[in-house]
Amino acid sequence: MNQSKLSVLTDEGIELLKNLIRTPSVSRNEDKTAELIFNYLKDHGVADVRRHLNNVWALSKDFDANKPTILLNSHHDTVLPAKTYTRDPFSPDVVDGVLYGLGSNDAGGPAINLLTNFLYFYGKPLPYNLIVAITAEEENSGENGVMSILDKLPEIEFAVVGEPTCMEISVAEKGILVLDCTAHGKTGHAARNTGINAIYKALEDIQWLKDYKFEKTSPWLGDVKCTVTGVNAGTLHNVIPAECTFMVDVRITEKYTHQEVLDIIKANIPNKDTEVKPRSFKLKSSHIDVEHPFIKVAKKQGFNLFGSPTTSDRAVMPYPSVKVGPGDSNRSHTADEYILLSEIREGVEKTAGLFEEFFGV
Repeated sequence: MNQSKLSVLTDEGIELLKNLIRTPSVSRNEDKTAELIFNYLKDHGVADVRRHLNNVWALSKDFDANKPTILLNSHHDTVLPAKTYTRDPFSPDVVDGVLYGLGSNDAGGPAINLLTNFLYFYGKPLPYNLIVAITAEEENSGENGVMSILDKLPEIEFAVVGEPTCMEISVAEKGILVLDCTAHGKTGHAARNTGINAIYKALEDIQWLKDYKFEKTSPWLGDVKCTVTGVNAGTLHNVIPAECTFMVDVRITEKYTHQEVLDIIKANIPNKDTEVKPRSFKLKSSHIDVEHPFIKVAKKQGFNLFGSPTTSDRAVMPYPSVKVGPGDSNRSHTADEYILLSEIREGVEKTAGLFEEFFGV
């Protein structure tokens, strides 16, 4: 490993991260940070840099369509800064080796890790092509994020998705299915024994969703989990409501498809006239075989493997993927977000070492 070159690239990447923090990039408003990333790659001599909307990606030097391709993907959008910030969220302050700022941890550090490794291996003869893509709208699962460029990329063998994981490797990740449900009753006067209270019917359905255990358990992700996250019914105190709507967040493992989970819920929910409507099937569970050559090298090098309950852009990728990066997901979306500079440096070095052994260079 060329430690000197890697160190210089890491220092330059940290300076880019500071500029990204200075530049607001809340989801759907990432045009300025996309420009920074595009110019950064161009300034480092990358010949083939492309942009679609606020998504930026670059291809290996001497890209060879006959070689398999690895996608290195992270995101440059952020959530809105929490109201409880005590620091300026757009000021990249470094205090005792700690870099503060909105997006520093999620996913600035992981994005810099992948950008730096792409540049480190750029121009080297490898058995794989590399594509680095730093994309938009991850935080809101937007249509104009990574989903909008997947059909513009060459065929991908597998993907490495950059998120803060303390440099542990997520081999599996839960998908999301959001359900909008409506329990039906019959209106009546609250003082009389008339009507059918839709709230009571909804309560039966909600209790079933809370208690039901899906048969298949994932070795990495555990059970499918249903959580009711919103309920609404009634307008007047003396009128029995004819409808009660409730919202369900379902976290799905690789053992089930979205359709299978939906079919099980519809077939077993206590009130058969309750409407159960899915919002989308797009955020699928994701995983990679632990016997995959990349994972075998990672295990050999001592990387810890885990299953992630949270979703990332892996959810929309139709190929095997892992999630890994410097930083800690517990800091994501919190006030006074930060990442340690040492985490970035160690992450870059560990990733480079993993790639070197996997590539055999």
